[in-house]
Amino acid sequence: MRRTIKVAAVVGAGALMLTACGSGGGGSGDASLKTRGNITIWYSNNEAEIAWGKQMVAAWNADHPKEQVKAQEIPAGDSSEAVISAAITAGNAPCLIFNTSPAAVPQFEKAGGLVALSSFPDGDSYIKARSGDNATQYKSADGKFYQLPWKSNPVMIFYNKAMFTKAGLDPNAPKLSTYDDFLATSRTLTKSGAAKYAIYPAPSSEFYQPWFDFYPLYAAETGGKLLVENNKATFDSTEGKAVSEFWATIYKEKLAGQETYKGDSFVDGLAAMRIAGPWAITFFGKSVDWGTVPVPTSAGTSPDKTFTFSDAKNVGLFTACKAKGTAWDVLKFATSEKQDGQLLTLTGQMPLRQDLTKVYPDYFTANPAYKVFGDQANRVVEVPNVANSVEIWQTFRDAYSPAVIFGQGSVDTFLKDTAAKVDTLAGQK
Repeated sequence: MRRTIKVAAVVGAGALMLTACGSGGGGSGDASLKTRGNITIWYSNNEAEIAWGKQMVAAWNADHPKEQVKAQEIPAGDSSEAVISAAITAGNAPCLIFNTSPAAVPQFEKAGGLVALSSFPDGDSYIKARSGDNATQYKSADGKFYQLPWKSNPVMIFYNKAMFTKAGLDPNAPKLSTYDDFLATSRTLTKSGAAKYAIYPAPSSEFYQPWFDFYPLYAAETGGKLLVENNKATFDSTEGKAVSEFWATIYKEKLAGQETYKGDSFVDGLAAMRIAGPWAITFFGKSVDWGTVPVPTSAGTSPDKTFTFSDAKNVGLFTACKAKGTAWDVLKFATSEKQDGQLLTLTGQMPLRQDLTKVYPDYFTANPAYKVFGDQANRVVEVPNVANSVEIWQTFRDAYSPAVIFGQGSVDTFLKDTAAKVDTLAGQK
């Protein structure tokens, strides 16, 4: 379930969307919000989410013969974001898409493709009651919700217990919580010959790659700060420098690879650690005897206070919908406590619901490997909901790669110059 978005496709789609209308639909007095009827929805094309979607639709349709839901997998394309963008431009988007990337929401909103969920009388109250304080970071610049926070895959460190044992390290209590300990453990893993690389984040240039190296550690180091807040970059800071220098050391000492690896470095035994979310539990299966720990911080933050990147997918209600009232009711049904429980059971992904482990204690008792992710889901940071989101991340990656991964130029210059560019991009409307 790792990202497969192609930056060219998304940026190109963003350019297309600029030709569309420039504001989201659904004012508080909009009569279309009350319209009823049959609707179409799209969901992801992975097997687990298809199973969830089919049972959810069947449950709704059984009780609503006059408001039927037709569901399908999101159509194939260069990326789901490109497909959604094209549908917005053509005016034939479905009512609901259960596969909406938060990074793309500002573009979809600017194109006039999204209904402001806050326009429904119970819109804000429903979202806040379900997601708690985590909901705030999904608001747009106008203070409204154009996406419903749906599910997250909070990322943590997976480590190979067999490799740790071979290197003479404790596989049940690895020293990975501080940067110093993480580096020392990484050096032992490679020098002992237990692993060629300690960890192997993708060194490629796609805009979303910082979500799986820099950003989780930055979230942890700052106690939950976003990359951009109040339209200003936050990362030209002591914390941003600490994270960048940590990764620069990893690469300088060849503890991580600098070339793109076409397989899975963790499953293939090339690297002893990997940053991933709970989706990886099923993916790794029995191929690796693994353990998990939170991402490290400079001082070693306790697990119950460590933040990370959420890797969320959300739900959008699109302006092309002819039965918005029905769509809103379906959206609430699909994110009810019962359906969130089905989502958790069938996919292993974490509903963006507050107190997750307390709401579903039986699931986490029966599936203890997921419990740490259920707890971590209470402390997640999303991509900033700001203008030019994709371009901001691409700008960051384009500067991060030479300075941090390849050691060309100083970290200080990278942070200062990139923050200035990001400020400009975030300040544009």
